[in-house]
Order: sequence, then structure tokens, then C-alpha cells
Amino acid sequence: MGCIMAEQNPPSDDLVELYQAKLREFEGRNFGTYATFSSAAVRRQAESLDVRGPFSRDADRILHSFSYARYRQKTQVFFFAEHDGLSHRIVHVQLVAKLARFLGRVLDLNEDLCEAIALGHDIGHCPFAHVGEEILDALCQEHGIGHFFHNVQSIVFLDQIEKNGEGLNLTLQVLDGILAHNGELNEMSLRPDPSRDISQLDDAAINLVQGQPFALKPCTMEGCVVRMADTVSYVGRDADDAILLGIIQREDLPEEVTSVLGNDNRSIVNALNLDLIRHGLQDGELRYSNEIFHALKTLKQFNYEHIYITDERMEERPKLEHMFRSMFDLFLQHIESNNIKSLIFKDHINAAGPRYLESRSSAEVVRDFLAGMTDDYFRRAYKRLFVAGYKMPKT
Repeated sequence: MGCIMAEQNPPSDDLVELYQAKLREFEGRNFGTYATFSSAAVRRQAESLDVRGPFSRDADRILHSFSYARYRQKTQVFFFAEHDGLSHRIVHVQLVAKLARFLGRVLDLNEDLCEAIALGHDIGHCPFAHVGEEILDALCQEHGIGHFFHNVQSIVFLDQIEKNGEGLNLTLQVLDGILAHNGELNEMSLRPDPSRDISQLDDAAINLVQGQPFALKPCTMEGCVVRMADTVSYVGRDADDAILLGIIQREDLPEEVTSVLGNDNRSIVNALNLDLIRHGLQDGELRYSNEIFHALKTLKQFNYEHIYITDERMEERPKLEHMFRSMFDLFLQHIESNNIKSLIFKDHINAAGPRYLESRSSAEVVRDFLAGMTDDYFRRAYKRLFVAGYKMPKT
């Protein structure tokens, strides 16, 4: 990763031109047929050049964002488990960024673009992982604002709410990779769809929220790499975390998985990475072999059945549903009554810029507020609002 530079006090034109020339020379010498060159970067608003490449600049903006800072207190999977060794969202994101940069380097792609997409790909995750996402999705549908998807919410935060409502003006390629990153589907191979522009990106996000199903593939090969790296980074790590908590035992992992991928996260990551590298980018496609893909699909199904939807985890869901619904309804009332002393004004609306409240419905504002909460903030806010005698700690 290049050095993180402030946006103020830009370097001299001579220095910018020097480093831009070096960047072009580096890319021309090292990038392969399917790489995304810095010269292809597109933004909503044009900007002056910088000593960093455009995608490195995007990565720095994401790292400096308020949304990125909230990763550290958002759960990856096990939201009510107390163990210091468990993965949190920030660990997952860093692993994806590391894996994506490595794959990008080996495959002669743009590492900076891989990193920027990876750093921003889970910004929109709400508290309590995928269970929280399902609950918030149901509430959004009840209130007539469509579906909730964390990839779409990532675009909302980065493109519409950050920087006092101005957005970070990230490149199309980074926003597209974030929107199209979801690796929950079982994909043996992935080929980019390079035809998307800014307006089509916006339409794709709207269509998702409105529940119009369509196949959304990244517009760059780097976006495809991040989508694959997302799965590689969590599928073995989630199993290791479940073993750490005693939810499963290592010997429970299916033999058809362990005989091919190994029985721990290190072996699984290594096997999946090597298989992707071994097949390279054949005919513009990132792909697994038949054997590796079958083992990966089997492991994902095992995790789903034995980790993600266990009876013990589902027992917590009614409690979470009550908490989400209670706060959703209360914050709606606070907006409609213009209760400017409410948390939703003090910690969200006031920071989102003067046009924010006017540009969306009250339910959309509540959705954004709840989605941005960390697990810890969510618990504290609920206690302050609904538990007698509780005072929210000062920050």
C-alpha cells in the first residue's frame, strides 16, 4: 500500500507529472491483458491528478472514512460470543484486501484497484452480521422502501453520506466492485462485464433494492478477484472460529472437503489460492478446477447448516428482531416529530449534511442509521432508550 496522504496541500505540478509518468511506465511494463489501467478510471466529478494513482487514492479515502472506522466493532459471524480470538468485520476486510492484492499481483492485475474494492466491500454491513441484515431487510420491506442489501448500503455510505453528504467521489471501478462483490453464490468461474457506466451502476443498485433479480458481475477483472477472495477469506476462517467456540469439532468437517482442501483455514486458503493461480486467467475468466470447486461448495454448505443456522444461533433471533423493530419504530417517531435531541439527529442526520434529510424518506434515514451502527453502539443505544436507569457512556 502506498503512503496515506492528506487531501490538503497538494504536491507541485512537476512532482505530480513525474509520478504519473512513473505510474504509466510501471503499469505498461507489469500489467497483463485483463488489468484495469489507471487511465481508465472514471469519477462522477473530475479531479486534478495526484501523485497516487486514482485507485490508490480511493483506497486512502476509504481508510480515512468514518464508515471504515466502524468496521472494528462490527461482528463477522458470532455476534453474542465472548472470545478475543474471534474474527470481526475489520479482520475479514483486511484478509480480503491482502488476498486480493496477492492474487492481483500474481495475475498481473491492478493491485491498487483490488485493494480499494476490498477495503470498501463490507462498509454497508449492519450490526449482527447476516442475521441483522435479514432482520433489517424485512423491516425495510414493511416500510415500503424496498430490500436491504449491504452491498447497496456500502454505496449509499461511501457515495452519498460520507464527507458531510458530498460522498467520496470514488471511481466507477471501485464502486462497481463493491456493489458486485457478493460471493455467496456458488461460482466456479467469473468473467467481468466491462460495459457498465455510472448511470448503469446507479440503476443496478436501484434494481436490487426494488427486488428485480438480475446477474450482476463486476465490470473489472479486479472486481472478480475481490469477489473470489471474499469467499476464500471467510469459508475456512468461519469454520476455525466455530471450532474455537466448540460449535463444531475439526473432525466434523466432511472428508470430501478435508481430503482436497485440508482441515484448517491455512490449508484451505492455500489450496483455493493455488487453484485460482494455477488456472490463471484463461480466456478472460477467473476459475476453479472441478475438484476444488466441488470441495469449496461442499464446505460452504456444511458451514451454512452447522454454523450459520444452528438452533443455538436462531434462539437469539427473536431478541434481535425485537430490538431492531423497537428502535426502527422509535426513530421514525423522532424524525416525524423533529426531535432534534434524539440520537438519530445527534449521531447521524446532523453529520450527513443539510440536504440529507430532505432527499429521502424517514424510513430510509432510519435504515441508514441502523445500518451504520456497530454491534456495541446498537446495544448501548437500545439500553439507553428502553432500559430504565441506563445512561449511555460518553465518547
